[in-house]
Amino acid sequence: MDVPLHEQIAADLRRRISSGELPVGAAVPSESQLCTQWNASRGPVRQALTALRAEGMIGGGRGKPPVVRRQALSQPFETFLSFSRWVHGLGRTPGQRTLEVARRPATAELADELDLDEGDPVVQVLRLRFIDETPTMIERTTFVEPVGRLLYDYDCDSGSIYAYLGEQGVDMSNARHLMDAVAADATDSELLGIDVGSPLLRERRRATGLDGRPVEYSDDRYRPDLVSFAIENSQRAQPAFARNWRSAS
Repeated sequence: MDVPLHEQIAADLRRRISSGELPVGAAVPSESQLCTQWNASRGPVRQALTALRAEGMIGGGRGKPPVVRRQALSQPFETFLSFSRWVHGLGRTPGQRTLEVARRPATAELADELDLDEGDPVVQVLRLRFIDETPTMIERTTFVEPVGRLLYDYDCDSGSIYAYLGEQGVDMSNARHLMDAVAADATDSELLGIDVGSPLLRERRRATGLDGRPVEYSDDRYRPDLVSFAIENSQRAQPAFARNWRSAS
């Protein structure tokens, strides 16, 4: 499917801002300049600029030329489940290194989250995630055993686990997310290259199918100098969550 022109323009501007080509405080190309660059009418250009204003990346308006406000990049909530999909959407390269895929008995905490009996088998995955080769996040993910066993035939270093499981017919349509901060443990320190005790942003996620049955529980820990979370809401719409990324440079 062809990507709409306004989305192409917005994606290119996000890339230029996040890379530093358009630094914070810099003027954004004018509507006329963007129309010429993209051989476009003003409609798609204005849609692209409106999207970036809504994300907080640019400011201005009311006769003032738009300027770059921040380099952090955000994603719509519907892509929050997939790190790979989010990073691809930024025009960046996601990566992963799998440290472990293991079948274990469920602890009491995991049994509660996955509606299992303590000691029931689960499959746990430990992965280090990258953005453009920069260590960014650690995944500690636990799947119910019938789903997790599908990963025995999958190279978890090759891409998105969520995409693969979706291709296998696994339903992970819904999720509950809890955000907090946590101190880095020894594993976090070694993999992310930070000191033990350094603050990390943590997202704990419980994914279920449309039938409400739990499929996955994950403890994902992000470097706060690279990633932040934002919530946008209005009285007319459901809250929209976003995960933001800052360049390591």
